[in-house]
Amino acid sequence: MAAVAEVDRVFRALSDPTRRGVLERLSRGPASVTELARPFRMALPSFTEHLAVLEECRLVRSSKKGRVRTYRLAPGPLRAAEHWLARQRDLWDRRLDQLDRYLARMKKEERP
Repeated sequence: MAAVAEVDRVFRALSDPTRRGVLERLSRGPASVTELARPFRMALPSFTEHLAVLEECRLVRSSKKGRVRTYRLAPGPLRAAEHWLARQRDLWDRRLDQLDRYLARMKKEERP
């Protein structure tokens, strides 16, 4: 059940374009809050709420040195979502294969 909750948290975090943008930026390396917030047109308190969501679901980690808080990508939880998506893809591939076989059989039966 814990894995399901982790996947739910990851998808909740990924549902927002700002948070996806932050993750995309962090995929290139660590960044300060100021650097991460720069491309987004929102107040810093609103932006830090997005960072809190990402940190809560463990997609990012932060450290503070002096007055600067730096964030880094922590891709572990993304793997849980990736595994869930892979299982869904396998399920739908099997279902579509079954549908293809059924339609081919129906087409064959229609021929005079």
